[in-house]
Formats: sequence, C-alpha cells, structure tokens
Amino acid sequence: MLLQGKKALILGLANNKSIAYGISSCFKEQGARLAFNYVGDAIKKRVEPLSEELGGEFTFQCDVTDDAQIAAAAELVKEKWGQVDVLVHSIAFANREDLSGRFLDTSRDGFKLALDISAYSLTGICRAFEPLLHDGSSIISMTYYGSTKVIPGYNVMGVAKAALEASVRYLAYELGEKGVRINAISAGPIKTLAASAVSGMKNIFAHVEEHSPLRRNVTTLDVGGVASFLASDLAHGVTGQVIYTDSGFSQMGI
Repeated sequence: MLLQGKKALILGLANNKSIAYGISSCFKEQGARLAFNYVGDAIKKRVEPLSEELGGEFTFQCDVTDDAQIAAAAELVKEKWGQVDVLVHSIAFANREDLSGRFLDTSRDGFKLALDISAYSLTGICRAFEPLLHDGSSIISMTYYGSTKVIPGYNVMGVAKAALEASVRYLAYELGEKGVRINAISAGPIKTLAASAVSGMKNIFAHVEEHSPLRRNVTTLDVGGVASFLASDLAHGVTGQVIYTDSGFSQMGI
C-alpha cells in the first residue's frame, strides 16, 4: 500500500460527497492513518461519524480564520502523533452573493473573506504545522480551472484560487529546503456542497461531459487517486505543481 502507516491530516471534510471524503477514502485504502478537523459544534456532529466510518484516530477543532485555533490544533496533533506525513488542505469559502452576478460588484469584505479562508489559510496552516513536518512530508491543496480562465459565476473564488496556486509555488520553494513537498490538485467540477453555490454549475457539468477528451466528469475518487500519488513516496520529486484532474478539459481550445 502506498501510504501504509503515514499520518495524514485532512482539513475540510464536510460530508460524504466532498472532495476531502474521496481523498480520505483513498488514503484509508492505501493504509494511511487519518485525523480530521471541524469548525464548531454543528460541523463536529457531521465530521465525527464520518471520521469513525473512515477509521479516523481523532478529530480536532480548527477554524482557519483564527490563528490561535490553528496553533492549538498543531499542538494537539503534536501530542497525538509527534509529526505529520501528509496534510490535505481542502478548504474554500466565499459569500453566496459574491458567486452570482458580476465579479465587478464583489464587496471589499467579501473579497477579504474569500481570500482569507480560501488562500491565506494554506500559508497559516503551513506555518503552524511546519515544526511537525519532515523530509518526505507532503502537503496537498485543492484548486480549480477558474484560477486561470474565466468561469462565469466563479467570480471572487477564481481570484482566491489564483492566489492559492501562487502560494503553493512560494511555499514549495521555502519548505523544499527541509524536504517538504507541496502541490495543488486542480479538480474538474464535482457535485459538492461548495459547488452548489456557484451559479451556472449545471451547465459546466454538461459542457465538460460533452467536450472533455474523456467525455465525462471526474469523481471525488479520481481526485483521491491523484492525492494518494502526491502523498506517497512515488512523488518524491514533485513539488510546486498544479496537477489537473479534469478529464483533460483544461487542455481543450474551442
């Protein structure tokens, strides 16, 4: 198994339809040890049964907008595990009103919120968990094609994902000195809770299915397979990359 005994933190598990769930399922199949964060009691009630189902060893509170909670989470994980082999960042958020209408009308507060949660959180988490990472550790974040091309309705999230991808490159340079790798997976559209907030998503699914080379949309398990590779020692020489997992759609012109 590719990940036998590796300690993997999964940040952003929401439900059994989420990308984080697909990644966790594949990690479990490959022998990884799992732990999950939650934000508040309402999310905790959803995460804990999923953690039990996936064989998670523990769950922990971590709101990525709160540096104190991130630091406390890192301290807890240190007590439980000592070190971290794999860290999955599957976190993004924008106000629903900023994912409809015109990007031009994005509010200042909405812009700050989307960039804080969807992009800056990766840097904050890496800084807090850096002492627990080691030569061979792998960090994986989630992005989308709307970071480089205009996807109507994706709006401020496209800008946030562009910032996330740039962050991955800079973090790869700085963390690489100690042998830590970091990459992003650009997944094709998947019917998740987060995707439901993007206006016009139904049309995007149909377009990908019709025009992508594989003539189908990807699944959370497709993403989980790529994540398993990036988390494993097979990807020892891969860092700072955006790996497209989108049935080839990003390679199409007209």
